[in-house]
Amino acid sequence: MMPTALLEWLHAFRIYSHPRVLGMLTLGFSAGLPLLLILGTLSFWLREAGIDRSTIGYFSWIGLAYGFKWLWSPLVDRLSLPLLTKFLGRRRAWMLLSQITITLALIGMANTDPADNLTQMVFFALAVAFASATQDIALDAYRIEAVAPRLQGAMAATYQAGYRMAMILSSAGVLWIAAAMDPSETTYDYSPWCIAYLVMAACMAVGIVTTLIIREPEVPVNSLISENEDHARKKISNWNLSKQLTQILVWFYGAIIAPFRDFIVRHGQRALLILALIAVYRISDVVMGIMSNSFYVDMGYTKDEVATVAKVYGVIMTLVGVAIGGVLTAKVGIMRTLFLGALLSAATNLLFAWLAGRGHDVTGLIFTISADNLSAGIATSAFIAYLSGLTNSAYSATQYALFSSVMLLLPKFVAGFSGNFVDTYGYANFFIGTALLGLPVLILVWLAGKEKFDTPEKEDINPSPK
Repeated sequence: MMPTALLEWLHAFRIYSHPRVLGMLTLGFSAGLPLLLILGTLSFWLREAGIDRSTIGYFSWIGLAYGFKWLWSPLVDRLSLPLLTKFLGRRRAWMLLSQITITLALIGMANTDPADNLTQMVFFALAVAFASATQDIALDAYRIEAVAPRLQGAMAATYQAGYRMAMILSSAGVLWIAAAMDPSETTYDYSPWCIAYLVMAACMAVGIVTTLIIREPEVPVNSLISENEDHARKKISNWNLSKQLTQILVWFYGAIIAPFRDFIVRHGQRALLILALIAVYRISDVVMGIMSNSFYVDMGYTKDEVATVAKVYGVIMTLVGVAIGGVLTAKVGIMRTLFLGALLSAATNLLFAWLAGRGHDVTGLIFTISADNLSAGIATSAFIAYLSGLTNSAYSATQYALFSSVMLLLPKFVAGFSGNFVDTYGYANFFIGTALLGLPVLILVWLAGKEKFDTPEKEDINPSPK
């Protein structure tokens, strides 16, 4: 017979058989497809097209669109879209609009050669980024509203599984297609990249079809929203404004001011600590990741090698990591798993510094990618569960967008200078520097969990369709 402890761990994995948890796979795929097409994979394309590293580094600032999505998240949370909201519901309506926009913008990127018209490429990449960030707002709200808090770790894990599958396609898939269509690895040819990006645009159909067939989450009306708006209406009515202007101000307060005020009121002085942790938790991985593809090119790795090792095998290791992270979150608590993920993410960046001294070494690349992506999966799963637990269901889209925006702003800004740093100090020192960026994260996780180092309650995790 199996030991009791082993049986308990095997039983814990049954959390992934919950219907709504399984359903996050295709939604995660839809969210994950655009990201690398405007960041990592695009940087490979740009480098091959002869764009200098400094420009590629600045190009990564396109990703700041994800960091400012909190600015329009209240619209996604509260604004109804003509016709679409009536037939699909507020979450699915915004998801469908953003997915169609992503598809059209990817077609625009496919028909733009960065060697000839870099400005036009920036325009279409920005369109993909803003539409993708909008899709994330609606998807994150759907994920939080779809299940109870105890299932959020598993939801995060399966969401990441679909997300990473899409990343295989948008990275390795693009490189394989481009390599197959490329008559020569030694000279740049635009046509293979055009074909590859058109295929990616067609793959957005997965998200569109999924959005059309899923059900809108059944969220009970939260009295907090109406209470806040009633309070604002009473205050504003004393200003002797027109009825129309009063309604606009009440809506503005309820959609934009109230979600942020709610977070500060609930967490008090700890709000600043929480925001600081969110702001830097992924900084090591984000800053390092911007130069990773340029690193592969400059170390002499071919598109096939990068596609196979870094984009397929690496993503598989990430999926293993997110599965482990989901279970660790349920068994030992979010904060402990968060600390472990931060420690491993920073430490594994040192392996890239080691790899930089070895040149073209496929075996070393496999080892480095294995460790780095496994740790990233654990960290990501725990971090998503942590952010989900911070939200108030009354303002799920707006508050989660705020958290995920704060998560990206500083790392993306710092990453913009990564190309200059590599040009000045070299790859090895760059990777060591990104590892050191992770040290403050460990201190902040410890401080955030100091008052209560959470241990999950023992709950029934048998699957239920409800």
